[in-house]
Amino acid sequence: MSISQSMTNAASGLKANARMAEVVSSNLSNALTDGYGRRVLEVSSQVIGGNSAGVRVDGIVRVVDRGIISERRLADAAQSGADRTAAALATLEASFSAPDDPAGVGGRIVALETALGAAAADPASDQRLALVVTRLGDLTASLGQSAQTVQSLRQQADSDIARDVDTLNTTLLQVQKLNKDIAKLGAQGVDPSAVIDQRQVVIDRIASIVPLREVQQKDGTVALWSASGTQLLTDTASTFGFSATRTITADMTLATGGLQGLTVNGQPAGGDGIGRLGGGSLGAAFELRDDTLVQAQLGLDQIAADLITRFADPSVDPTVGAGTAGLLTDGVGPHDPADIVGLSQRISVNAAVDPARGGALFRLRDGVQAAAAGAIGQPAQLNRFADALTDRQSIDPSIAPSTAAGHIARVANIFSAARVNAEEAQTFSAARRDSLKAAELATGVDSDAELQMLLRVEQAYAANAKVMETIQFLIQRLMEI
Repeated sequence: MSISQSMTNAASGLKANARMAEVVSSNLSNALTDGYGRRVLEVSSQVIGGNSAGVRVDGIVRVVDRGIISERRLADAAQSGADRTAAALATLEASFSAPDDPAGVGGRIVALETALGAAAADPASDQRLALVVTRLGDLTASLGQSAQTVQSLRQQADSDIARDVDTLNTTLLQVQKLNKDIAKLGAQGVDPSAVIDQRQVVIDRIASIVPLREVQQKDGTVALWSASGTQLLTDTASTFGFSATRTITADMTLATGGLQGLTVNGQPAGGDGIGRLGGGSLGAAFELRDDTLVQAQLGLDQIAADLITRFADPSVDPTVGAGTAGLLTDGVGPHDPADIVGLSQRISVNAAVDPARGGALFRLRDGVQAAAAGAIGQPAQLNRFADALTDRQSIDPSIAPSTAAGHIARVANIFSAARVNAEEAQTFSAARRDSLKAAELATGVDSDAELQMLLRVEQAYAANAKVMETIQFLIQRLMEI
């Protein structure tokens, strides 16, 4: 091997080792950077005219496991959806409370039963009659507060949808721009790894909103599709539209046109409002707004209807006739069985028994529609009110007959079971996501391995430097001859 060949080999080795040291340093400094893909310098032997011409740097390869990343992104979507659902259902259950909680609807019905029993024991006591009115007010207020919580959660879900759609549109445009940058850098022969890292972080944000699949293109760009097949991004990003509703009431649903669904490039996403974009936080918000919380509202309305119906039965209160309201009212009038939606927010104590609204306490003792006070020692009507709460009946053939407290407990159990199921799904999703994230990190930067590589680079660099030093010495000796 000639001196010139030796010098070429050593010089190319120094250049490759310097470049490799940069790559290893980058790996070490970004070991904890989210979205960073480990770099590997690819080299090969260079031959010119059949003779060795040193080492050639072929380029930098970004090493990631795309399969693990894809599955982790699906787990991200599942976890974000489960987190949103579990948080809403925990709030819902807390607003309704367990049956043994004095502040909950179940506790209020127990307090009412106790107050009616005490009033029946001493029907002449205005204090005890007034306590019955207070307990009735507590019960209706508690139902109304729970119903208001449901509507607040639906409003929050609607706002979450709007926020997710804004984020989705913004991040898709960012990926579109990063795709163009990556293609341009690749065409210029510049390493685009840093831009690809940034793109991975942006796509991860999208993946928590909508479960997606990433399709690699030849020029380094990617196309994005939802896991169910909706196009998110090819050459250009899809545009998603949604109009938030300022105020949501119990009667407003997607089916009635009171609430809005998604549009994709100006077209409706699907009859259910979301189409093939469910599975992440966006899908969870739609399910809460249009299904889970609507069913919760129905449960509360059924409780309200059951209570009103019990006290409006002429066998319970003979003074109540057709078209007149009983002890509890729908707003200020009688309840229409065909108009149950939102009843839990309208249920009220009949003003006829409430002195604060011009009523009289004697009507608890003599009947809600009684024109004049009767004998003050008669407990019969109070006993009938109390018995009405413990009678086993049902306003819906699909619901088993039960006491008033039993119907409240049934709804409480539904809320509790939904919350438990949501938290179990949340725990499972988090565990799966964590395991996939750990697997992803295992394919990332190993600091020990990188340090070992740095030592080998240092040794190789020193060896090539020694060759250059020897060549310089030989040339100097030749010049001295």
